[in-house]
Amino acid sequence: MKKWYPPIALACLLTCTQVSLAQDEPALEVDESYAPLTVNLNESGSKYVRFIIWNQFWATATENNPGTITDPDDEQDDWTTDLALRRARILAYAQISPRFLILTHFGVNNQSFVAGGVDGTNKKPQLFFHDVWNEYMVIPDKLYVGTGLHYWHGVSRLTNASTLNFMTLDAPIFNWPTIELTDQFARQFGFYAKGKLGQFDYRIALNKPFAAGSLTSLNQNFAVNIPTDNWATAGYFMYQFRDQESNKLPYMVGSYLGTKSIFNIGAGFYHHPEASAIQEGLTIEQQDHSLFGVDVFYEEPTASGGGISIYSVYYNYDFGDNYLRNVGILAINGNNAQPTIGTGSIWYTQAGYAFPKNDIGGQFMPYATLTYKDFEALEESSFQYSAGLNYFISGHNAKVTIEYANRPYFVNGQKDSSLAQVILQTHIFL
Repeated sequence: MKKWYPPIALACLLTCTQVSLAQDEPALEVDESYAPLTVNLNESGSKYVRFIIWNQFWATATENNPGTITDPDDEQDDWTTDLALRRARILAYAQISPRFLILTHFGVNNQSFVAGGVDGTNKKPQLFFHDVWNEYMVIPDKLYVGTGLHYWHGVSRLTNASTLNFMTLDAPIFNWPTIELTDQFARQFGFYAKGKLGQFDYRIALNKPFAAGSLTSLNQNFAVNIPTDNWATAGYFMYQFRDQESNKLPYMVGSYLGTKSIFNIGAGFYHHPEASAIQEGLTIEQQDHSLFGVDVFYEEPTASGGGISIYSVYYNYDFGDNYLRNVGILAINGNNAQPTIGTGSIWYTQAGYAFPKNDIGGQFMPYATLTYKDFEALEESSFQYSAGLNYFISGHNAKVTIEYANRPYFVNGQKDSSLAQVILQTHIFL
């Protein structure tokens, strides 16, 4: 049990410090209001360059999958602890005319003490571009078109999620169904169009996915990815019944913390022809990636100054017969990998309540998630859940989150057990 101590001890220390500050008299007079990091290029500010910088660090305690070996002594370990860099990013975009915009976004992800580097080492991770695109206005508000390595996705709101303002500690990963397979950290090269028609918000894309997979890995029991030069199409369409959300950038907000009244219903798709294949005797049967999602997002301020946030999404994924991917974030020899993406259906719901701000502007937000997965390749379906607590020191600009999550462990297609993970995250963005 000793491996639980580092993340839990740090979480308690940070939380108690904030609570004690909130009880101090008189209250601290600190200006923590946020002003975007913007360089104006004219006196009116209509021409500008904006910078966004963010870091997310994780301290984790993970109950390992059976048989996991993480130490040089080759002994199996029940638990593993780690301190890791989840994300470190810099984004800049510039507009010197309402007729065009340029955006560049680069950084690193998922560096731990054993992983995240280059050439098989854990140090000096690769710095790479996440987004690089050019955008042009065709009809103000109604139609913009762009091209590049972009994040204008189909399928769901969560597929377009911003990593700056999750309500939960992180995304569930299956919201990015092609992650690090036919995309570059959820981005693909392509053309996109986006805009608003009244309360109707849309984004569509024609992409050239990255080649992935190999013909040498073909199997007669389950589909695998194969290289193809076929184009993919994607789209997400949303009707906004109440407050309108900005679509200047593709990154969709996870929670407004009680500052907006939102009720949105959306639906989306992604289609990549003949991106998978299965061996049928001496022949190869190519199969499409056909992915669909429907979702609803609801936020409502409360009279006391807090807010309720609920998001629910249903995915129907078809990557080919019995297709399945196991994924583990910051995994050490697969210690936390689980069936994550595959042919089948997923239902995911998250809900949280933001309490009113305290005397120094801090805000607590407990939340919970529930996931149901039913994959064709597995004998049975599974439920899993997580529960966490955010402490917003200054909204999403500075927060600390601790989360407990469980995950299913499968043996021969059947659920064998549930395993746990505790994560503490420190997050700041400017």
